[in-house]
Amino acid sequence: MKRILISGATGNIGEEVIYYLSETCNESEIIAAVRNIENAKKILPNHGNLSFTGFDFEDESSFNTAFKNIDVLFLLRPPHISQVDKYFKPLLVAAKKNGITKVIFLSVQGVEKSKVIPHHKIEHLIVQMGFKYIFVRPSYFMQNLTTTLLPEILKNQSITLPAGQAKFNWIDVKNIGEVTAILIKSFDKYQNRAYEITGTENRSFQEVTDLMSQITGVNISFKNINPLSFFFKKKKEGASNGFALVITILHFLPRLQKEPRISDDFSVITGKKTNKLKEFIEREKEKITKHKLQ
Repeated sequence: MKRILISGATGNIGEEVIYYLSETCNESEIIAAVRNIENAKKILPNHGNLSFTGFDFEDESSFNTAFKNIDVLFLLRPPHISQVDKYFKPLLVAAKKNGITKVIFLSVQGVEKSKVIPHHKIEHLIVQMGFKYIFVRPSYFMQNLTTTLLPEILKNQSITLPAGQAKFNWIDVKNIGEVTAILIKSFDKYQNRAYEITGTENRSFQEVTDLMSQITGVNISFKNINPLSFFFKKKKEGASNGFALVITILHFLPRLQKEPRISDDFSVITGKKTNKLKEFIEREKEKITKHKLQ
């Protein structure tokens, strides 16, 4: 039986990967790698082939137990961790020592042109260390509207970013989870390649807030801000230097680049079409229009 370890199991991506794997990989054991097993059991549905193991990106002592007898490692980068040599290099060394040969890494679209973001260095490490790999390079998550950007939407009915009128390509995390499950299940078929998982819409934040306003009936505005001011705004809100820098770069850099490439990798792999922004906003309308933080 193939044993698949899912890091970030209780996050947006991890949950969707586990859901789609449980639907299609009944012959495999799916192991959720989590910091708190009891809390994770309350969050994740009781899939028949799902088990749990203790794991913490910031605790090297948790690596050997979690990596024991694992066939495929699904790896992502927690938003607050940007020091690749400090956290990811020991992790990958431990994976190698425990006999893991296959790694599927959740990267980001355009990583090959953005050497300043941590994903670039992580991809390089995985290749350099001789792992068989698959790099999933999604575009901008629709779910950012209902997670990292949601507090400001609820409090001020606005989104403030250093994005200007840059176009972002929007992808539903559900689509990422679905295609990732297929890549894991058929790893040998897809190995040693990178796949760009994009939606079919390139839209600026101004266009997106206009669409949100139209669908929800709430006037949601976009406010542009210079990158330095945004960096210190995130710092003031309690973000670490690394997280503040990465989120600033991810939202400012598209202003200096061409409009994102729209890839057909999702439809080629799944035989389906990706979800539209309109569908996502209609689906999440209630969450976006709650005017008080829970």
